[in-house]
Amino acid sequence: MSPSALELSTLGHRIRHHRVGRGYTLDELGALVGVAGSQLSLIENGKREPKLSLLQAIAGATGTDVTDLLSTEPPNRRAALELELERAQSSQVFQRLGIPAVKVGKTMADDTIESILGLHRELQRREREAIATPEEARRANTELRLRMRAHNNYLPEIEKLAEQQLRAAGHTTGALTHRTVSIMAEKLGFELIYVSDLPHSTRSVTDLENGRIYLPPASIPGGHGLRSMALQAMAHRLLDHTPPTDYADFLQQRLEINYFAACCLMPETASVGFLSQAKKDRNLAVEDFRDAFGVTHEAAGMRMTNLITEHLDIPLHFLRVDGSGAINRVYENDELPLPMDVTGSVEGQIVCRRFAARSAFSQQNRTTEHYQYTDTPAGTFWCSSQTGSTSDGEFSITVGVPFDDARWFRGRETGKRATSTCPDRSCCRRPDAEMTARWEGKAWPSARVHMQMFSPLPSGAFPGVDDGEVYAFLDRHAE
Repeated sequence: MSPSALELSTLGHRIRHHRVGRGYTLDELGALVGVAGSQLSLIENGKREPKLSLLQAIAGATGTDVTDLLSTEPPNRRAALELELERAQSSQVFQRLGIPAVKVGKTMADDTIESILGLHRELQRREREAIATPEEARRANTELRLRMRAHNNYLPEIEKLAEQQLRAAGHTTGALTHRTVSIMAEKLGFELIYVSDLPHSTRSVTDLENGRIYLPPASIPGGHGLRSMALQAMAHRLLDHTPPTDYADFLQQRLEINYFAACCLMPETASVGFLSQAKKDRNLAVEDFRDAFGVTHEAAGMRMTNLITEHLDIPLHFLRVDGSGAINRVYENDELPLPMDVTGSVEGQIVCRRFAARSAFSQQNRTTEHYQYTDTPAGTFWCSSQTGSTSDGEFSITVGVPFDDARWFRGRETGKRATSTCPDRSCCRRPDAEMTARWEGKAWPSARVHMQMFSPLPSGAFPGVDDGEVYAFLDRHAE
């Protein structure tokens, strides 16, 4: 694994510290170790990674050892200040300002750097303060997303559990039917009951006393969501969930029940077989995977994140973005550069206007997938996007991969290409100079207030659920 920019900067500072301590100029040390002084300068400035043999030579010439040079500790207070400033100026919080970074020279006083760092710390503090109300949920969600990324978004124990339950209910191939879902519930001692008066704060209610799972009316168009909701309710029992102890526990349980439902609707063995054949044919497509198992486009895209990296060795990203460009749901393990706040949270951030996740909204034909290559600071990515709408407005679903892996997917021949330089604000956040000169100070837009800004973190064992309403509902139906 290559060292990070911060590790190279620390190494450079430690080499400079020992060189100066010995009284050598760059050219003098370079002559001793057999390289040009300009090459040493690049290493000391963290711009180039030295070979081990050169490190050994530098260590010998400066009277130290390689282990000391490779230490992650700054060699002195000045180096610590410079490294902290470098880290602060590489953060997205600073980069979103669109102002040039301060270059630290030899003549810059320590107290000047301290003053600049003080401004950065205040900037970070204000960023954290701005998200203080939902902070617990956002941090917990970010930690969960990163933990799942480390495991390829794949949970083998739940995969096995789902296939066991399907076999016990007699399901072998094809789309999972409502009848099979009912059989699965019966084997757990539950009856599925569809009612029109579910508490508004719930998606389903399980009556543990009487063995009933209450769901919305079966007349919902398509009924795709009803199978998933029933499976999620059953998953709580199969996974031995207890009332969540905190918001992180609640999010973990929600992820696990969603994962179980997806495993039942798109079983691992059949899904991997389907996707493997599609890869062999160089014809991977979300819409084919969706249609083969009778699920939604979003469900198929998310299921790909569980299986494609683990079984097909393809890194990828998934985005659900609303009509305003805000990220509702995200997964990535392919290094796609995404906006994030100071806590590392991506959800709620506005995705680059150049991404297909947003440009897809302008397409006239919304019934098919739209393909695009996007050049970014992290490389080129290919993606497939499709749009939809709900009562809450428009949304897009995007699945994408790095350029080299596009060869496995349908739509790789597309000529559509875009360039994104985000988080540089000049990419899509800042109007051009001519428009700014024409309109700055002459417009007064009326901003739309997002009510969630004022919403406190949901409380209770099951966050956001009105217990009194649930108990009254159960009383009505227990009679």
